Amino acid sequence: MVLLRICTNAPTFFRMCIPSLRSAVFLAASLACAPHAFAQGAAADPAAVLHTQYVALTQALALSTIQPGLHVVSNDSSRAPRGDAYAVINYPFATVAAAFTTPAILCEPLILHLNVQYCRDASGEQPALSVALGKKTNQALEDTHRIKLLFNVAASSADFMRVELTADKGPLGTGNYLIALELIALDREHSFMHIRYSYTQGFMARVATSIYFATSGRDKVGFTLVKDDADEPPHLVGGIRGALERNTMRYYLAFDAYLQTLDQPKPLRFEQSIERWFAETERFARQLHEVKRDAYLTMKRGQYLRQQIARWDADISAN
Repeated sequence: MVLLRICTNAPTFFRMCIPSLRSAVFLAASLACAPHAFAQGAAADPAAVLHTQYVALTQALALSTIQPGLHVVSNDSSRAPRGDAYAVINYPFATVAAAFTTPAILCEPLILHLNVQYCRDASGEQPALSVALGKKTNQALEDTHRIKLLFNVAASSADFMRVELTADKGPLGTGNYLIALELIALDREHSFMHIRYSYTQGFMARVATSIYFATSGRDKVGFTLVKDDADEPPHLVGGIRGALERNTMRYYLAFDAYLQTLDQPKPLRFEQSIERWFAETERFARQLHEVKRDAYLTMKRGQYLRQQIARWDADISAN
């Protein structure tokens, strides 16, 4: 889930500008990642903990090989893949916090992602999102993976917020999904964001993941440079870590595109968002290019219209 455009004119920060095996692996990767630093400060003030992380990551953010100001950590644990995304963002805290106040608002950026085929507020007794995940081409909803994500604003104050999306189970034995977004204010114009994803995978999910990365996904890479052999040059990480990093970046660009359009009349926002999202992903074509521009725009226009007029939530709400 998480990821925004880095500032270009911040004197106190950096100068920067920030069912198939394939779709089953996407579900695991796009809803996967877990914290590695937050837990140690869980009993402390969460805003202070996040600020400590920001200070500790100053050098990593400045020297990021992705782009200055954006740091992605991934882990290829076979049972519980995890990752974190940290970003200094060129938006005031209040602007970003307001973008995550309701499930319906979250669907505006989420639908930009290639694999999100549908997203709609499915709140009943609890706030929730009804989401369809699938291939990178348009699908009938009945052919997608359905998931209901419970929405919770876990903390909200003048300079800190935390939003969580959770689901007990997904397809192929996956479960315990957590998407958490944390945000602190840095100054009037900049914020620091931390996105955490985690899930667990059972035997079927591990088998599907292994097969995918041994076949059609074997040449796909992420953004982290790794060195497997002292005699070999560094190379971009692949496998589940690569998938985590690609999807983290796609969500980063989705939220960025959404926030950039907030000053536009609402009828224009979606069209501008999809144009911005595709253009930005092409800057990282080695990792992110999957479809041609016209195909992406046509697909997303149709999916966006479908989620406005179709109620696909009744059966999933009962699950």
